[in-house]
Amino acid sequence: MGRINMISNAFVAVKDGKILDVNSGDFKNYINFSTKLIDANHKICLPGFIDSHTHLVHAGSREDEFEKLKKGVPYLEILKNGGGILGTVDKTRHATFEQLFDQAYKSLDTMLTFGVTTIEGKSGYGLCLETELKQLKVMYELNRKHPIDIISTYMGAHAVPREYEHNKKSYIEKMKEDLVYIKSSNLTNYVDVFCETGVFDIEESKDILKSALDLGFKIKLHADEIDPLGGAGLGVELGATSVDHLMAISPKDIKVLAQSNTIANILPGTSFYLNKPFANARAMIDQGCALSISSDYNPGSCPTENFQLICQLSANHLKMSPEEILNAVTVNAAYHLGLSENTGTLEIGKDADIILLDIPNLAYMFYHFGINHVTDVIKKGKVVVKNKTIQRGRK
Repeated sequence: MGRINMISNAFVAVKDGKILDVNSGDFKNYINFSTKLIDANHKICLPGFIDSHTHLVHAGSREDEFEKLKKGVPYLEILKNGGGILGTVDKTRHATFEQLFDQAYKSLDTMLTFGVTTIEGKSGYGLCLETELKQLKVMYELNRKHPIDIISTYMGAHAVPREYEHNKKSYIEKMKEDLVYIKSSNLTNYVDVFCETGVFDIEESKDILKSALDLGFKIKLHADEIDPLGGAGLGVELGATSVDHLMAISPKDIKVLAQSNTIANILPGTSFYLNKPFANARAMIDQGCALSISSDYNPGSCPTENFQLICQLSANHLKMSPEEILNAVTVNAAYHLGLSENTGTLEIGKDADIILLDIPNLAYMFYHFGINHVTDVIKKGKVVVKNKTIQRGRK
């Protein structure tokens, strides 16, 4: 994770949305009457950032809970009292398709200007088939109409809805039935479960995820965020593409994770916002785990679309090097989203997802924090942000 390939005096040649060449020196062989030249003007050129864990589509916000969090009220207590996820569920159930689309589109615009070219977005604010499908359909339409590529994940197991508060077993059975319909809808290939105290325990999570695997889904887990239940180990056992959060992962499960192909997806923005301990990324990397870094953008525990801030938190609080962070938000993120053949690196044949940053070196992006260093974004060969201004148009 500490190695990257740097090219000085470089050029990137693009044709039909794909990278034709990445090299240094003379590029005259690629120039003809129809070539469009973009002068990077001594900027740094990187692969587009991949934010591989977001809760993009939801209604409303939760600033009313901010004071409680600052006073130290535990998040699980807020959830138990009908706030948290369940508060957003109420708003999302009542929101129209158009309202959800418009709110999420605005967030995507902000993400794009900060250099994000691909995201993963989870449902989970419906907790009923109708609204979960509404969220997934909004993401499908956003993927069609916004430059950012969106990989959707079904997360009906985000919390237990109020109507099943005293009958969690029935809700789990209902979700397993819903999975059959969701699979046939072709709206997603991924299923995620919140494996945590007061939500879904290890056996319940395993039951849901095995049903998903039997139907041909790929799986992910919100694991070991608050308590060390062993969610990371369960994810490795079941072949999850990623296990996410991991602030409370046990030393035993770090070793298990290091011997697997499952990516440890760390979300430092959540630790920062909730004033909770940060995941021990240094121990994970040093023992051989592959890490990705994501925002966990959501209305309750990480309400920010500034992905560069997430990267800066990774440097300052996770003690990761600039090279490790770059790999975590590009190639490793692409890997666990199943996108390695098309994006994540600047290589011949891959999508021309390219960002330009007005910085003298990679380390400067993490040193000079809180601002946007990205000036231009190119998505599949098309300039979608120029001089920090979005260039309107559809895919």
